[in-house]
Amino acid sequence: MNQSLEELCSFLSNPQKIIVTMHRDPDADALGSSLGWASYLTRKGHEVTVISPTEYAANLKWLSGIEHVMIYEKAGEQVKCKRKIEQATLICCLDFSALSRLKDLGRVVADAAAPKLMIDHHLEPEHFAKWMFWDTAAAATAQLVYELVCEMENHAPAEEIFDIPMAECLYAGIMTDTGSFRHGNVTPAVHLAVAALMRTGFDSSRVHRMIYDNAPLSRLQFLGYVLSQKLTVLPQFRTAYMVLTEAELQKFNSSTGETEGIVNYGLQVENVVMSAMFIERKGEVKISFRSVGTFSVRDLASAHFSGGGHKNASGGRSEKPVNETLDYFLSILPDYQQELLNVD
Repeated sequence: MNQSLEELCSFLSNPQKIIVTMHRDPDADALGSSLGWASYLTRKGHEVTVISPTEYAANLKWLSGIEHVMIYEKAGEQVKCKRKIEQATLICCLDFSALSRLKDLGRVVADAAAPKLMIDHHLEPEHFAKWMFWDTAAAATAQLVYELVCEMENHAPAEEIFDIPMAECLYAGIMTDTGSFRHGNVTPAVHLAVAALMRTGFDSSRVHRMIYDNAPLSRLQFLGYVLSQKLTVLPQFRTAYMVLTEAELQKFNSSTGETEGIVNYGLQVENVVMSAMFIERKGEVKISFRSVGTFSVRDLASAHFSGGGHKNASGGRSEKPVNETLDYFLSILPDYQQELLNVD
């Protein structure tokens, strides 16, 4: 056990008031790892509050413990969240490495007196945390939570450490961040973690079904519209992109999270190396980037759209109108043309 972990274990040997939070627009890894970690801490006798900066997707509402998650941006919740954070003795920051990923909640966390714990797998973390369990080689933050808990429990058998709800949460995070175990971030350690979690007896096919096969009809109709009407391919740049305006989202009554994963469809087009999706919502443009091979969308997002993430899966944002944001994206593609063309 390394010194940092020994210090954390010593700190947690007494009951603490703990906040667990994750990045804005949380996905299954952010929520799954946070809820799994919160469940473990609660079982150890700590008072735990989970706070999400923003609303989460409807297909994640089945996760155990999610009914107790506080939403900072929800009307009437900010005062309650701030009070909880002011009273906290530890703030756990999961699945993000920069406080800006918390949106408006970031300043509140930054100003809080409580020490911070970071558990994350994204590149170039800010050094705001007292304890950092950070590894870019990990496929998911949920994998890091699994490994951290195992360390803290001296590698006791998984079925003695994890219960079914906790295992489901962590499995959901690992499954989604690996693209159902098909991405290049899948390692032997990933499969060993999943095998251990499955020994609790949870139904892995149910987890997959609840996340991927649990959409309202309107979501499938929305997906059909995007793929048939909004997908543009630029063969000369080996790039596909989609643009969705706020009016289009309202037309299909698209809620938070329903656009999650659609950007990946661009990579299914023959010879496409990069896919981008521009979504206009609440006065800003959220951008999702995906790529294959050696092309780093993280570098592109960081250089041009105040973004970051992983080499092949990143995000960014723009405060310009969506048409200007798209024009800017198209204007920089020639700078990356040779690199895109050289991807095997």
